[in-house]
Amino acid sequence: MLNSNQTLARPSSFNSVVLGMKHSSTSLPSPKPSRKSSKRPSEASDMMEPLREVRDGYLISLNFGTPPQAIQAYMDTGSDLTWVPCGNLSFDCIGCDEYRNNKLTAANAFSPSSSSSSGRDLCGSSFCIDIHSSENSFDTCTMAGCSLATLLKTTCSRPCPSFAYTYGAGGVVTGALTRDTLTVHGNSPGVTREIPKFCFGCVGSTYKEPIGIAGFGKGGLSLPSQLGFLQKGFSHCFLAFKFANNPNISSPLVIGDVAISSKDYLQFTPMLKSPMYPNFYYIGLEEISVGNASAIKVPQNLREIDWKSNGGMLIDSGTTYSHLPEPLYSQLLSVLQSEISYPRATEMEMRTGFDLCYKVPCTNNNFMDDLLPSITFHFLNNVSLVLPRGNHFYAMGAPSNSTVVKCLLIQSMNDGDYGPAGVFGSFQQQNVEVVYDLEKGRVGFQPRDCALAAADQGLHKI
Repeated sequence: MLNSNQTLARPSSFNSVVLGMKHSSTSLPSPKPSRKSSKRPSEASDMMEPLREVRDGYLISLNFGTPPQAIQAYMDTGSDLTWVPCGNLSFDCIGCDEYRNNKLTAANAFSPSSSSSSGRDLCGSSFCIDIHSSENSFDTCTMAGCSLATLLKTTCSRPCPSFAYTYGAGGVVTGALTRDTLTVHGNSPGVTREIPKFCFGCVGSTYKEPIGIAGFGKGGLSLPSQLGFLQKGFSHCFLAFKFANNPNISSPLVIGDVAISSKDYLQFTPMLKSPMYPNFYYIGLEEISVGNASAIKVPQNLREIDWKSNGGMLIDSGTTYSHLPEPLYSQLLSVLQSEISYPRATEMEMRTGFDLCYKVPCTNNNFMDDLLPSITFHFLNNVSLVLPRGNHFYAMGAPSNSTVVKCLLIQSMNDGDYGPAGVFGSFQQQNVEVVYDLEKGRVGFQPRDCALAAADQGLHKI
């Protein structure tokens, strides 16, 4: 989920955080809240967080305030701001009827008045300046109505003016920057730590944004930046969609030293640098191969970013499906059609908007994934990622008459000439360990059974 606000990093004092994420889709109910751990501040500084799920992605549970209030938010590597709905009765989501019909709006909202440590961010803070930097050239304290005397002395204590934050897909949120305690959990049972004066958006109204977002970009407002991990990194291992109904399993998200240490078994591709959008995570795509067919060469703008900051492939957990530019996308469809002999499910294509659906044989409820060709993404530095089964074609419903309809869940990129040329979405990252090594400026990939990884982190009982 793209946003162009740019900010600077701030340091902190601990080494790593482990969080659990649960996956959801549009047809799934929300899980019950995770059990909280007790504080043990004298323990080691490694940290863990129990989390929950919501729609079309992977969500974490943020515990703000004194006492802590658990609020759900999307984990989004394509933006910086962390925000949560504020006011159970007053929070308003415009254009969210679809979400309400599927019971996917925020289950609860943060109440600043119920927290003894909550307070508005001030107009002179770096966070306030950052969030208003794209709006106009006015000083934020001037916007807040500070007197000339306090402006000259930089002593104005007025709160930061309300903000509007826009996402690339058209969503908008409006609210006020708030400071409060964020409680996170270590990677040992029962260990928690409090992060005082964490800055986040207290949002009262949105357009098509029904649930909060935890920004994991590289800007100063992002969660990794405020926790002091911008020079370290984080990793995740997204669960497969089949676990979406299981309330007993979470997906491991690790932040800090543990996330990037002892990762020699991964393949690493360099992060590309964007002069205009330095807070995003870009990688370069060289080829795509389908089964045993010849590799499809990709356009140059997917391999590099030009001086106007156009090009590259954005890796974005806030975008569900990967997007490829034309004519590459059509070439991929053509190769797949030449490799697959099953009948097309044109009715499903018309109903869902996906461009390639097939009626695949299904015996004894076995979806027989091996009957469909593999898809491999070849990134810079000779990194080849074979998409795990179920990450390209996905069953759109239950089997019927010994067949199941599967659709390709990769889509065409709109406006590929401006901004990123492509997007590597969360659906294609299922059952893949993904490491954002910010210290060395690289992203690592390794196919992995993320349910077993969850068990290793104590996030799943198998």
